[in-house]
Amino acid sequence: MVEYPVTPQLAPRPAPVTRRGVARVQALLDAAEQILGEEGYEAATLGAVAKRAGIPVASVYHYFADRHQVDAALMRRHAEAITVLVREAAADPELRTLRDVVDALIDPQLAYCREHPSAVELWHAPGRSPMLVELEEGWGQAQAEEFWYYLLDRELIVAETPLLAVEVAYEAADRIFGVAFQGSPTGHEATIEEARRLMTAYLETYSPKTPESPKRRR
Repeated sequence: MVEYPVTPQLAPRPAPVTRRGVARVQALLDAAEQILGEEGYEAATLGAVAKRAGIPVASVYHYFADRHQVDAALMRRHAEAITVLVREAAADPELRTLRDVVDALIDPQLAYCREHPSAVELWHAPGRSPMLVELEEGWGQAQAEEFWYYLLDRELIVAETPLLAVEVAYEAADRIFGVAFQGSPTGHEATIEEARRLMTAYLETYSPKTPESPKRRR
């Protein structure tokens, strides 16, 4: 299993061991998700999250040093859920072409973001903390690497394809994906279609070439 990296400054505090502690952490993350989805990134302050969860702000510091750690923990939760969905979609034996596989990568993420608008805020809202940006980049790199291995295993790209090529394709599609949600809470379909086309067309430049049929002699 490919894991997205967690650098020291992104490492979460030790998980609570008591039932009450676990319940409080989940309540805080649920509250943060609700506020992010309803009111946006700027509204999800530590005070607002604590109030929504019904937990005194002073008690929140037992679990999170600041709101950025709350955001990071919620991003990890979203990332883990999306990873499971993408892997399930990619396991479909009926996937034959690069476009099939690109759709299997994008469709679960699109459905998840539509159901969880807080994920869009954490990934794409302006003014996000450097902690979130670094965590997102690390997760994206890990996803691109896993996608690279998958394409090689399915022989949809040639063995000499560098990891960098898949990272570029993944990053470009991700940027367009973010643009799709800037003007639409459900993601602008035409823009998302462009992300699919761009990723597919670029990766096809690394696909095995079918030998040309020999020309008939006259």
